[in-house]
Amino acid sequence: MCVALPGKVIELQGADAVVDFNGNQVKARAGLVDVQVGDYVLVHAGCILQKVSTEEAENLNALMDEVGAWS
Repeated sequence: MCVALPGKVIELQGADAVVDFNGNQVKARAGLVDVQVGDYVLVHAGCILQKVSTEEAENLNALMDEVGAWS
């Protein structure tokens, strides 16, 4: 089982996006989902699978903070 955490798209580079996960930036393929800078997304195996709302992303990140997942 995989747990996907939300990241924020901070830059678009053609068919790729730079996604920020709590300060850790990764490049992911954006071809499967139409994304814009500022969108929160779920990434698996280097591909953006879906967008999530800002509220959902904030709730998930707060939960991860609470359980110490970011430490």
